[in-house]
Amino acid sequence: MQKINLADVPLTESASPRGRYHRFSLDLSASLAAKRNGTPEAGQPPFAVELVRLPPRAANWPYHAHSAQWEFYVIMSGRGQVRTPQGTCDIREGDCLQLPPGEAHQLTNTGAVDLLYYVVADNPACDVIHYPDSGKYALPNQDKPCRLQPTSYYDGEE
Repeated sequence: MQKINLADVPLTESASPRGRYHRFSLDLSASLAAKRNGTPEAGQPPFAVELVRLPPRAANWPYHAHSAQWEFYVIMSGRGQVRTPQGTCDIREGDCLQLPPGEAHQLTNTGAVDLLYYVVADNPACDVIHYPDSGKYALPNQDKPCRLQPTSYYDGEE
């Protein structure tokens, strides 16, 4: 068994240059993996768990869809909205959301206080992320998202 306390997990802040996307998170699964020997284990755990706090008016990430990853959210406190291809839906304390691969999503804090939630993801070995609003893709092991151009299947092969 591995055990950690939330108070011992390092807080990570992530913010876009203009502040539209702003979140604070505790990466619980990474802290549990590091607890074994003081360094992360080779490979990754079969799931990822984060405790996330969004300040008022902030969104967690740009609207995006994972190619392989499932995500499950548990809203602990606050109010906000989740955007999906079906539109926007209000969320509040006690709501649970399940987002399958391929379903674009984004959480935004629409309340006056922080939105606090847990996110559990199944951590697939290979996951490509698509950003429908900008047409970008984030590819595994690449530092920056890219835009893909359509081409024929045999282009550059013969």
